[in-house]
Amino acid sequence: MLVTTSPKRFNEWAALIELLHEAFRYMEGRIDPPTSLETMGIEALEKKAQDEILIVAQDDGKLVGCAFAALRDDCVYLSKVAVALTSRRQGITRSMLKAADEIARQHGKPYLELQTRVELIENHLAFGAMGFVKVAETAHPGYSRATSITMRRCVTAQLPCLANDFAFSPRP
Repeated sequence: MLVTTSPKRFNEWAALIELLHEAFRYMEGRIDPPTSLETMGIEALEKKAQDEILIVAQDDGKLVGCAFAALRDDCVYLSKVAVALTSRRQGITRSMLKAADEIARQHGKPYLELQTRVELIENHLAFGAMGFVKVAETAHPGYSRATSITMRRCVTAQLPCLANDFAFSPRP
């Protein structure tokens, strides 16, 4: 398996959107509001890859995983993290997170950050097992309840990270 960041001649946009739809399908009817993926097409993904860093995982030339990494003030924010259903439980997400760690180190960012929906407890547990901790709850526009949780993890090696950086206080 090969993980690359910002692949130079990436042209598998149809396969990428198919992978994302396959990987996110289990959310249908479970999350409110629906995923933003529903409104994204190939052009939107191409634009996202121009504005952010595309991370792809391939196995024997087949696209099996992806994530987008955006540089923020104090972290690298990950979105659209996905692994093909037939390729799960093989360490692909961990490999993509190692690539994201390297991006963070190169840019002097001490954290990786992501959001997951409050309803997706299995995601909270999976990312928790990979070192992420809950740091905030947020609500999508128009919602008075939390719809997402924000999770962070310290980037491995070199950059300092304090345990109390992750103090979480639930919203009143």
